[in-house]
Amino acid sequence: MRAKIVFGGLALALLVPAGLVAQKEYVLATGRTVLLELAPRDPRSLIQGDYMVLDYAVSREQWENVTLQPDDGYLVLRLDEQGVGRFVRFDSKETPLAPGEFKLRYRVRQRRVRLGAESFFFQEGHAERYERARYGELSVAGSGASVLVGLRDEARQPLGGDER
Repeated sequence: MRAKIVFGGLALALLVPAGLVAQKEYVLATGRTVLLELAPRDPRSLIQGDYMVLDYAVSREQWENVTLQPDDGYLVLRLDEQGVGRFVRFDSKETPLAPGEFKLRYRVRQRRVRLGAESFFFQEGHAERYERARYGELSVAGSGASVLVGLRDEARQPLGGDER
């Protein structure tokens, strides 16, 4: 009996992270690429290593309005000509998505609107590569789940490659 409990706990400890990884891989494989404009942000955290705290402009712009919404919900966005997601409205059951619109899940935590990808980790010593970041590149699934893919500069070009 004791061995069953131990092996059951071990299986659970292995299956839960594997399920989360599979979910993120699914979003990457099936999601659409969306650029979100970054708001001013922390460039680095010296305590936790080399990473950037991301803050999205759409999160800041909708802060006053989101306080009237549930703590967990969806923003409805539409891509502009450059592939940048622009806020249209908060999702509601009464208003179906129009052509070209898509949902992006948000959560309000610690008085901030979180889109699920608020940190970008990078190799030590490469902070200069990411200082020019102006857009976060996300893969967004039809369900509204998102995964941060990378960062882009003002010209919407990917950052972090083998730039010299």
